[in-house]
Amino acid sequence: MTLRSWLAGADESTFGVHNLPYGVFTTADRPGERRIGVAIGDRVLDAGAAASAVGVPSALLEAPTLGPLMAAGRPTWRSVRHALTSWLTQSGYAKAVAAHLVPRSEVSLHLPFDVADYVDFYASQHHAANLGRLFRPGQEPLTPNWKHLPIGYHGRAGTIVVSGTPIVRPAGQRKPADAARPVFGASQRLDIEAEVGFVVGTPSTPGSPVGLKTFSEHVFGVCLVNDWSARDLQSWEYVPLGPFSGKSFATSVSPWIVPLDALEHARTAPPPRDVEPLPYLDDRGEDAWGLDISLEIRLNGHSVSRPPFAAMYWTAAQQLAHLTVNGAHVRTGDLFASGTVSGPGPDSRGSLIELTWNGQHPVGLPDGSERTFLQDGDEVLVTATAPGACGSRIGFGEVIGRVSPAR
Repeated sequence: MTLRSWLAGADESTFGVHNLPYGVFTTADRPGERRIGVAIGDRVLDAGAAASAVGVPSALLEAPTLGPLMAAGRPTWRSVRHALTSWLTQSGYAKAVAAHLVPRSEVSLHLPFDVADYVDFYASQHHAANLGRLFRPGQEPLTPNWKHLPIGYHGRAGTIVVSGTPIVRPAGQRKPADAARPVFGASQRLDIEAEVGFVVGTPSTPGSPVGLKTFSEHVFGVCLVNDWSARDLQSWEYVPLGPFSGKSFATSVSPWIVPLDALEHARTAPPPRDVEPLPYLDDRGEDAWGLDISLEIRLNGHSVSRPPFAAMYWTAAQQLAHLTVNGAHVRTGDLFASGTVSGPGPDSRGSLIELTWNGQHPVGLPDGSERTFLQDGDEVLVTATAPGACGSRIGFGEVIGRVSPAR
């Protein structure tokens, strides 16, 4: 059955009734009061106030963060989503609910949950192979372990920032190619990584892995991620232990969390794999969680790439299974990201290091300027959509950041 909203314009929006992403907002008249909002069309529904208005007050929706709702578990997620859908599609609720809709242009959006832990993966074969060709020319692009497990690193939860937060250019050690010793200073090779993030709701038990079949019992929703990267700092420090200060200064996330249930129609088979995975990663059949999400990257308003998430070799379900297979548990508010989303062609690469082939082929902009890596004042915008129910498109909003000079 096709659902339609009584709110004008909502059905033509990527924030329609088949989406209903969650966020946290404030308004100018109540700047100190953070409220849970649900995006619908060009409005934001004050979810807690709407619940009270229809006579079903909800402590979960009246909280100042999504944490309590996320921790409540899948049966509650589904019942709340069903209620929200009813309020926004059944005309009998229109008068009571409409009073609690705020124009999206008039709200300030905040980090919608407290980030407990952050893990970033390296799940795109195209991205991994491109970097392998750049840094290990003449050798096999992928490392021997790459097709056997989802490689990742543990990041810093405290440097996750909401979209719109300025990104201060990081400083640190870097070693110029013609120098005998490293120097200290601002990064000269500041990059982006367009990614998709998965937000954990229900925690797991320490010592008990999360299997592929229970992925959807733990993951509350999906957001967009830009994992800012200082390539010169990273290349000097990452051997032998991996990413550290070249990655940990900032990671931006979109303010809207798309419920996992909204993406059921975006599920797709992952790419063919030529190495059989070990049983705990074997997702052949109904356990596969490939997602048909189309991303777009804009640099200073100019579209430079359209990476396809469906091309990712390792899925989010496999990433969560590997993250927990050693007994590590997940907590409410854990965020794990896909790693750079890159496709097979030059116009589908998810980072500047790939788009410019490590600076050899600069990206041209409409004003006549060129970029190899980011300059101060540059603004990067990542958006995405996916197929939704009844032919709709599901929008993820945007993750945006502007580069500020080093301090």
